[in-house]
Amino acid sequence: MRRFLPLAAVSLFVLFICLGNWQVQRYFWKQDLIARVDARVHAAPTAAPGPTAWPALVPQQFEYQPVQVKGQFDFDHQLQVQASSTLGAGFWVLTPLKTEAGWWLWVNRGFVPPAREMGTPMTQPSGLVTVQGLMRVTEPKGGFLRHNDAQAQRWFSRDVAAMTAARGLPGDAVAPYFIDAAANASAKPGEWPVGGLTVIRFANNHLAYIFTWYTLALMVLGASFYVWRQDRRGPAPDDFDDAR
Repeated sequence: MRRFLPLAAVSLFVLFICLGNWQVQRYFWKQDLIARVDARVHAAPTAAPGPTAWPALVPQQFEYQPVQVKGQFDFDHQLQVQASSTLGAGFWVLTPLKTEAGWWLWVNRGFVPPAREMGTPMTQPSGLVTVQGLMRVTEPKGGFLRHNDAQAQRWFSRDVAAMTAARGLPGDAVAPYFIDAAANASAKPGEWPVGGLTVIRFANNHLAYIFTWYTLALMVLGASFYVWRQDRRGPAPDDFDDAR
């Protein structure tokens, strides 16, 4: 078995170095992503992309892009998605908006607590409204270990396609993304829903992984050197005594 140790040591060393190098690449990619998104969220809002732009949309390029759109809310087809926000546990209020151009867009108007804690009913702005917010990527297949159940009106993620089908909206005329509405500067205290609660956070633990994999590679080198040195020295005198 001892003759296989060098091969095992080399294999482990190469594996740990490759994993470390991969994490270095991931670290710089994540740093670039954070910088791009940070610059994007502070940009001036542009017009929300319409049907002609949908086929070319790439989530990594549009998520958190500030946009604005004019249209009229359809409160009859509104739904609520379970949420955990800086205001506590409750729901996101997702309302379809029919734009001036005739296509549809789901708008996350903001957070509401459970009905028993609201105190006042939700606002429902009528007529033509202008919505500003951040573009978000659809969240298919439900939340972690929890699947959306449209029939039971239990929603755990903002799945654009599923919400569209559940509310009977024309699928080919509904944007494949949704918007997190910005905070309403004219909102009164205690008015629901509360917008502008988008949390932009990207976990960047790659430095820790880099340290871990490279340290393991060094440990393999150290252990290999120790075994090699012991073999060079030969068996200890006590080993001969034990052999007698």
